[in-house]
Amino acid sequence: MRELIFGSGVAHTIMLLAFVIGTGLFLGRFKLKGISLGSTWILFLGILMGHLGFQADLNVLHFVKEFGLILFVFSIGLQVGPGFFHSFRRGGVKMNLLSGLNILLAVGLTVLISFISGEDLSTMTGVMSGAVTNTPGLGAAQQTFIDIATASGTSRMAAGVASEKLASAYAVAYPIGVLGVIAVLIAFKAIFKIDHKKELEELEAEEQTQDQARRMHVEVENPAIFGMRLADILRDFGGEFVVSRIMKGEEISFPHADTVLMEGDKLLIVTSQKEVDRLRILFGKEVPMHVDQWRTMDHNLVTRRIVVTNSSLTGKKLRELHFRDAFGVSVTRVIRAGVQLVAGPGLYIQMGDGLICVGTKDNIDNLAKKVGNSNDTLNKPNLVPIFLGIVLGIVFGSIPIRFPGIPQAVKLGMAGGPLIIAILLGHFGPKYKITTYTTISANLMIREIGISLFLAAVGIGAGGNFWASIVGGGYWWILYGAIITIVPLCITFIVARWLCKLNFYQICGLISGSCTNPPVLAFAQGMYGSDYTSVNYATVYPLSMFLRVLVAQLLILLAIA
Repeated sequence: MRELIFGSGVAHTIMLLAFVIGTGLFLGRFKLKGISLGSTWILFLGILMGHLGFQADLNVLHFVKEFGLILFVFSIGLQVGPGFFHSFRRGGVKMNLLSGLNILLAVGLTVLISFISGEDLSTMTGVMSGAVTNTPGLGAAQQTFIDIATASGTSRMAAGVASEKLASAYAVAYPIGVLGVIAVLIAFKAIFKIDHKKELEELEAEEQTQDQARRMHVEVENPAIFGMRLADILRDFGGEFVVSRIMKGEEISFPHADTVLMEGDKLLIVTSQKEVDRLRILFGKEVPMHVDQWRTMDHNLVTRRIVVTNSSLTGKKLRELHFRDAFGVSVTRVIRAGVQLVAGPGLYIQMGDGLICVGTKDNIDNLAKKVGNSNDTLNKPNLVPIFLGIVLGIVFGSIPIRFPGIPQAVKLGMAGGPLIIAILLGHFGPKYKITTYTTISANLMIREIGISLFLAAVGIGAGGNFWASIVGGGYWWILYGAIITIVPLCITFIVARWLCKLNFYQICGLISGSCTNPPVLAFAQGMYGSDYTSVNYATVYPLSMFLRVLVAQLLILLAIA
């Protein structure tokens, strides 16, 4: 029993991790003036347990840390994948430029502090990596340090011992890297008097435009299409829109490919905001009608949502399924990952999609049998793409990217690689018949387990030398880390808010992503209650990770040169 509680074996390590996670999550339930650190408590409790002398099997601890981080970022990638490129088009360049500004400011301050204080630049690289919570950057810096030292004749063991100072500096600066970012978010939210609930409503309203579905009620006025079949109009003029219903006089009917449009016909169209002006020109003016008027006047057609649970449909385009011709049902919208998409003929279908259908009750029932519409099927976990995706992510993250003049290749690592692969799977999976659907609860479970394991392992690993490093002069590293963390973030926040007019949730994602800071992302989501932060986090994270790893190696080269 003594070995189980005070030892360092596998059983003890697992028990220690479970205790730190369970207790940390319990403490995260408590709020002080409405503020809670949430799962970040796990990190600080882990540091405390490490400081009190509780040891862990280092191999197990390293595995848990890396695997937890992989689970966390991979679940985020799958979640944001369907809307990632849409988000990137709408502001990804701006977001990544702001992230680059934050990174350059941190690097500049690191060099400046080293010059003013006389602290070795290689040690300051460890401080910077901790201040921005970038473990891959620390690993790359240590590897570069060892490679250069051994190339100059130093034994690899001696070089490894010398590089441990970087790890100590990282461990001391890491907590301030978490607390400092959280403090900046809380402080600037108060300074700018940000009402996050109001901004969430505005963001949701904005999301209802552009690529997402909206209804139009138009009257046919264009002589060029009088007497034309609907199929011919779709073929000649194209576009992403669906004619849901047509009114000729007082009679409402379900339009088919052979339906002929005449002057004065009224159409209920589902399209995206960007198509509205073009459709006004193509058909005619919008008329003041409400969708309830169509439902009141039409007693035969109903609108229902059915769910695709037949995996054989994954990767097929709507036009290939012939729902309108075969079943007499029109699919007007597709709901995927909470986003409403226009059911254009070229849209790829995937398992878990919700189809908004218009037709008779019997016809929709027949279509439901075709697509599955079984919630029990969705409740079964689909683990194959998750684990195979992790395999591809690790391989991708391990690919060395070489630059002229840099002896050590840059890698995206076990966080950047899986995140990118998960985003690509989430976005392109349906096109290549890959089912990536997971329920929201399952995705959240994977994400929370991942971040909890990561924080506990980092805290326990850093706790052993934490106090000794501070007493041995490392208290200056806390100050340096605070400067490197807070000053760039303040500048970036001001530029993002005042000049770029970004929403608070966009800034939360920008800051946590540019600092490659999963604990802050978990805090922002738990505190302010929105997954919009994850989308913006994923938008800037890959490039930020790449740049953080690259600049860490460049600073080591500058330090030794």
